[in-house]
Amino acid sequence: MTALATRVRMIGLAALLAAGAGPTSAQPAPAAPAPAVIVEKVEKQDVRPSIDFTGRIKAVDKVDLRARVTGFLEKRLFKEGDDVKEGALLFTIEKQQYQAALDQQKAEVAKSQAAVTNAVQQLARARELVRSQNIAQSTVDQRVAEEGAARANLQAAQAAVRAAEINLGYTDIKAPISGRIGQASVTSGNLVGPDSGVLATIVSQDPIYVTFPVAQRILTEMQRRAIETGRQTEAIVRVRLPDGSGYKHPGKIDFVDVQASQGTDTVTVRASLPNPDRILIDGQSVGVTAERAEAELALVIPQTAIQIDQAGRFVIVVGADNKAEVRRIKATPRKDGTAVVEEGLKEGELIIVQGLLKVRPGIVVAPTVQPSTAIPKT
Repeated sequence: MTALATRVRMIGLAALLAAGAGPTSAQPAPAAPAPAVIVEKVEKQDVRPSIDFTGRIKAVDKVDLRARVTGFLEKRLFKEGDDVKEGALLFTIEKQQYQAALDQQKAEVAKSQAAVTNAVQQLARARELVRSQNIAQSTVDQRVAEEGAARANLQAAQAAVRAAEINLGYTDIKAPISGRIGQASVTSGNLVGPDSGVLATIVSQDPIYVTFPVAQRILTEMQRRAIETGRQTEAIVRVRLPDGSGYKHPGKIDFVDVQASQGTDTVTVRASLPNPDRILIDGQSVGVTAERAEAELALVIPQTAIQIDQAGRFVIVVGADNKAEVRRIKATPRKDGTAVVEEGLKEGELIIVQGLLKVRPGIVVAPTVQPSTAIPKT
């Protein structure tokens, strides 16, 4: 290759490089568009704060029927599972031996009564004779003592009659309360007595109780609010049945225990509920929701707007300049997918509910306002 050809080739290569190099000064990259987000305005709604518990149904009245005297069970006069009225005859125990014991004690009363009559007459004679000095005063004193002893024996015999009457009455086992009677543990012909255990159980069913443990901190908070507002907060208790459905009759709290469990730091609370359809049964486990009877205005936001980190709950607020800002809040989640905000937000502020993954604190966003998803006002 000649020197001239080599020079021409080098000039062409330089021209190609110069053409591909472009301008020597750097151009700024175009700004990224603000991320689009969906925001919602924080609004106040009428809400009834509620707390969930696990409770147990308890009969208002419950009686275990037991034999109070020993004897053979003669009859069972009820059908298991039936409703029984107070005073209804349920079991009978053989009466012969107790009737005989009563008759014997009545005979003792008659005997003692005759002894008292004789002692009274002997004392009267002795007092007549002592006035004529035909007997000594000591004889009169003896007759007085004999009369006193006869009267005491009469009282003892009369008490024995009452005891025999009571034992005879115990051979009829009656319902002390109205309610539903359960399964009988013995059948007719068996020997029963005070050591035989429970013969059957009667439980009342309408109304009925539900009891549930409440943490001491919750009761303390309720007391604090009552002091601040100057009025006692009333609560409505609602029951959830084992299949998850709601029981249609609400109840009211009628008792709060005076002692806390040292193991769990909880206090037993009891509510009374109507039970006309006999759906609730003594000993049944149920869900319990205690909600405030009167609605109150509170800030409500969707739970989807709430994020959690090591410092707690927070939301992203969009300011007037569309800048995203982290706002720490104190909120209580609710079962309807919303949360009641107690601290950290003000009515009318905008919070991001969709597009949170595209947002960092301090950046400008492009917000679109959507209608509030909070529950309607009641």
